[in-house]
Order: sequence, then structure tokens, then C-alpha cells
Amino acid sequence: MAEEAQSKSRLGRGLAALIGEDTAIDLGDTEAAEARGIRQVPIEYLRPNPFQPRHTFREEDLADLTNSIREKGILQPIVVRPLADEENAFEIVAGERRWRASQAAQLHQVPVIVRELTDHESLEIAIIENVQRADLNAVEEAAGYQRLIDQFHYTQDQLSKMIGKSRSHVANLLRLLSLPEKVRAYISSGELTGGHARALVGRPDAEALAKQIVEKGLSVREAEALTRKDGAAKSGGGRGTASGSAPKEKDADTRALEKNISDALGLNVDVVHKGESGGEVKVHYKTLEQLDEICRRLAHGGGSGGGLVR
Repeated sequence: MAEEAQSKSRLGRGLAALIGEDTAIDLGDTEAAEARGIRQVPIEYLRPNPFQPRHTFREEDLADLTNSIREKGILQPIVVRPLADEENAFEIVAGERRWRASQAAQLHQVPVIVRELTDHESLEIAIIENVQRADLNAVEEAAGYQRLIDQFHYTQDQLSKMIGKSRSHVANLLRLLSLPEKVRAYISSGELTGGHARALVGRPDAEALAKQIVEKGLSVREAEALTRKDGAAKSGGGRGTASGSAPKEKDADTRALEKNISDALGLNVDVVHKGESGGEVKVHYKTLEQLDEICRRLAHGGGSGGGLVR
């Protein structure tokens, strides 16, 4: 456990901590490159990374990178780790886009840095590289974080420190995984942004609303207004005043409480006050694993943090 924690702390500094701060080295200078542990290997020796969080490789982006590599070559080495069960084979840890573009540019050799890395180190570095370069869409980023949580027992706090972003950013992204598959497909294709998608989390009609947003080309603010208007219309059906007015909007304290609990759990939470008769707290989950995590945190008082709401 101590070794794993030390590894997380070391790698949390980012990709530059692995290959050095100065990445502008002239790779044509063989002596300087070798001093940095950089060497040229045949391109066919490289294998894609099964832990790669990025699944969408836009053709136009790869075409631009291919043209750049044809003109200037690869400016930053690809980070790889050796494959124990295959001779002269390396698994890509960081730089799969460069590898794909190099194949398209018909290069025979590529510069690499070889490192001995565990599976969780390989996944973490792949996520760091893509997040720092803004190469992941929101769903891919969220799926990468969820994999670190599921397979390597990361907490949201550890993830936020690793990527240098707030815990609420991590929690909001993880909530996107509860959206219907069609909505997540809109995000992957670039038709919806993460901002659009956050307005749809927890909505039973998320797919229909997403379709409206895409077809009308709505901005994030317009999408938020649409979901508020649609939600008020549906919840007011017969429950409003005699004049048919919508129910009273939640006050700032209630919204802040919902956000606080949502950020702590990483799930969508709805707080409904019913006056003197009390109220309801609804926690929306998608998988049994998420339900198990809720039960575990309730049973243990929220873990080491001393409570669910912090």
C-alpha cells in the first residue's frame, strides 16, 4: 500500500515528471537523445495501450498531425513499457496519436522512452497526458477516472490532486456516466459538450432533451434554461396553484445542500422540502457498485472524512 501511495504521488506531478521538464530536445542529436534515455525503434515494435482512455481519434486531427510529422518529424518521444511475453515489443503508455500519425506518414522508426511501469501507472500516465492536452472528451475522461476508482481504488480526492482539478470537477464528470448511451454518444461525437450533459444528469427524459439541444444547436445556458423550463412544466402538472402556476423554485440553501452532497457522493442528489411534514433526499445511482458505495459510506459515516457532507 505504501509503495502504491508513493507511486501515485510521484506520477501525480504529470507526464513531465516522467520524461523530464525540457521536451524541446533535438531528437536528431543522437548523443543528447541517448543521454535522456531516448532511442529509435522500428514502428512495428509498438503496440496500442489497452488502458488508453481515449477511444475517439478524429480523422481531421490525425491528418493534421500526420502532415506535421512529415514536415518536422516527431518532436516528443513516445513513452512505452516492454511487453514481457513478446520479444522486441513495447506497449504505448503515452503518445498513441503520434504512433498512429507516424504510421500514416510511413515512418519506419520512432523515438521512444522505455519505462518499467505497472498497469495502474500506465493508466494514470495515459489519463494525465490526455487531460493535460485536452485530448479527451468528457465521457472518455470520466470513464478513465471510473476505471482508476474501480480497478485501483482511487478516491475522488486522489484523482483531483492527480489531475490538478477540483473534486467537484471529478464528481461532475463521473455523474455523466449515468446518462443514457445515446446522450453519451452525442458527447463522444462532439455534438454535446460536458456543460450541456451536466444539465441532463438525473433527468428521466435526458435523451429527448439532448436531441432537442443538438437539433436546435443550443448553447450551454440555453440548454440549462430548457431543462429548467421542461422540468417545471412537468412537475407543475396539476400540483401547482389553482391558476396553474409552476411550483416554487428551490432556494439557494437547498441548491447548495444538493451540490454539497452530490460532490461528496459523486452522484446526482435531489432534496425536496415538504414544509412541516419533513421532506425527501433522493440519491440517483446507475450501477449496483454505486449503490454498494452509498451503503458503505452510510454505514461508516462517510469514511475517514467523518461524514457524507463535508
